[in-house]
Amino acid sequence: LFDTLWMAGLFYSVVSVLPQLWLINRTGGVVHACTGHYIAMLAVSRALSGIFMWHARFDITCTPWIEGVNHSIWAILSAHVLHLILLGDFGYYYIKAVMQQGLDFKLELPCADVV
Repeated sequence: LFDTLWMAGLFYSVVSVLPQLWLINRTGGVVHACTGHYIAMLAVSRALSGIFMWHARFDITCTPWIEGVNHSIWAILSAHVLHLILLGDFGYYYIKAVMQQGLDFKLELPCADVV
């Protein structure tokens, strides 16, 4: 039961970034420093968690649906990769803004016109 709830929470956290990105787009693409740092740390957290899961992939077991395939670790790693893909574009502009303006930046995403 715990593993099922944990995996459901993982999938929920991956999808929960979509409303944040949508709201940034709807408000003109302007991201203030505090919100930008939060979203960037979500990406760092998911990257570190993904690295840990990659190294622990042989220790995670399940009852196979297909003989010889451990579907649980591939679902976990896929969720991590999907989350990083969703935040990848934001990460590029975040790093660029921090390098140019410092930690107290105001990020304006170029995709704000697309609705």
